[in-house]
Amino acid sequence: MTPDTVAPSHRRPTLSDVLTALAADWDQPRISVGQLILALGDRGLIGLLLILAFANVIPNPPGTSAVLGLPMLYLSWQMMRGGMPWLPQFLAARSFDIDHFRTVVARAMPYLNRVERLLRPRIPTLSTPVAFRLLGAVCLLLSIVLVLPIPFGNLLPAAAIAIIALGALERDGVWITGGVLFGIASTVFLASAIVIITRAMLGLLGL
Repeated sequence: MTPDTVAPSHRRPTLSDVLTALAADWDQPRISVGQLILALGDRGLIGLLLILAFANVIPNPPGTSAVLGLPMLYLSWQMMRGGMPWLPQFLAARSFDIDHFRTVVARAMPYLNRVERLLRPRIPTLSTPVAFRLLGAVCLLLSIVLVLPIPFGNLLPAAAIAIIALGALERDGVWITGGVLFGIASTVFLASAIVIITRAMLGLLGL
C-alpha cells in the first residue's frame, strides 16, 4: 500500500465542533441541562461547566446568573468529589431557549476557536484526578460567589471558571494556573468592593 492510499486518521472533534453541530441540528424550542450533558459525551461535566460559565460572561437578563449558577454549583461539587457527570432530575430538567443557546455558541465560537489553537497538554501534575478534585473545590467557591446578588458580580468568577475549564478540557496546566489566579484576584476584588460600598452606605446613613 502506497502512502497516498493510507486512510487519514480521524481527528477527535473539538468542543467547538460539537457545540456548533449541536446548535445547528437541534430541532426543539428548548434544550435542557441534561440533554447538553448527553450531547457533550465524555466532555460532559467540564464542557457544560464551561458553557454555563461563558453564558454568565455575556450580557443576560437580570436573574440569569441565579438560574445558571445552581447547575454550576452542582457540577463543581461533582468535579470536587470526582463524580460522574450526573445531575438530579430537577437540575437536569432546567432548560433555556434554543435561540439563546445558539446566541451563546455564536458569540463563543470566535474566542473558542482561537483558544483551542493555543491549548496543549502542559504541566501534567495539574491534570491528575487529585488536582481535578482541587480544581472542583476552586470552581465551587467561585460558583458560590457567582450566585450572590452582587450587581455584575457574576462576570469575573464566571470568566475564571471558563479559563479553568478550558485548561482542564485539554490538560493545559498553564491555563489552569491562570484561571485559578484570576479567580483568586476576582474574589479579592469583589470582597473589597463589597466592603467599600457597605462602609460608604453606612457613612451616608450616619451609622
